[in-house]
Amino acid sequence: MTAFDRPRRLRRTPALRRLVAETTLEPRQLVLPMFVADGIDEPRAISSMPGVYQHSLDSLRKAAAEATAAGVGGLMLFGVPLPEDKDATGSQASDPNGILNRGLRALAEEVGDATVVMADTCLDEFTDHGHCGVLAADGAVDNDATLHRYVEMALAQAESGADLLGTSGMMDGQVGAIRRGLDAVGRTDTAILAYAAKYASAFYGPFREAVGSSLEGDRRTYQQDPANRRESLRELDLDLAEGADIVMVKPAMSYLDILRDVADRSTVPVAAYQISGEYAMITAAAERGWIDRQGAVLESLIGIRRAGADIVLTYWATEAAHWLS
Repeated sequence: MTAFDRPRRLRRTPALRRLVAETTLEPRQLVLPMFVADGIDEPRAISSMPGVYQHSLDSLRKAAAEATAAGVGGLMLFGVPLPEDKDATGSQASDPNGILNRGLRALAEEVGDATVVMADTCLDEFTDHGHCGVLAADGAVDNDATLHRYVEMALAQAESGADLLGTSGMMDGQVGAIRRGLDAVGRTDTAILAYAAKYASAFYGPFREAVGSSLEGDRRTYQQDPANRRESLRELDLDLAEGADIVMVKPAMSYLDILRDVADRSTVPVAAYQISGEYAMITAAAERGWIDRQGAVLESLIGIRRAGADIVLTYWATEAAHWLS
């Protein structure tokens, strides 16, 4: 044979492939989203997300300890209040005795500094209308009134032990408002994970079961249009200017081009959220024997890392961490 390039030489053995791998996937890069529900004594299965549960405070502690022992980098907590505790302003969100803040205290006590405790700083789980903010008289989400609630929520979460606050509501000015609110009371070390590019996606469906969402209608007046790409960079620049410590793209798999754009531009670490619909699709296909489950999960995660994510939020975090270890 005549001489020519032979890239296959470096694919010949697992050891060679590992040696020259351009992208790594490690447990420390994974964050486990978790749900804590009020009024339950045992974990409650989420039918559209097989293997994921709404936790009681006790089972939350147990699952957090397992994730931490596996080396998972962080835990992102969402609260699920009782339906009767929801109201128009999501008052449970900032109540120290609300389920999310009780859950944060449980996590902080359980894991200490062994992993990063994160909180979802958004009102949608707690409002009776299911929107991420306070509604004006005409039914539209009132951006500036919502910011006041976000600050109150952020202060309660920081007091409850959250290291990192996830600003997922997509209100204009939310990062700056929360940063100023935290700093004003001396919480200068509490960090902000800004959902810089969060799109209005059909793939959120299972999540709404997971949090018992009361939403009617959609969130297209504040979450981004899936048709837009440049807009994400404007949102990124605004969040960076307002003091974001980490920025996020959500969803992940349908927005890898956005993730690459953000990673190329960001001066802070970049996260991506592999959302409920992505989890459900792979899980359903694997249950039917159509794809190899472990292979598909790891391939999806490495693809998100390859596109530029330093951190990946995934419901497979603990399981993947065991595989990787």
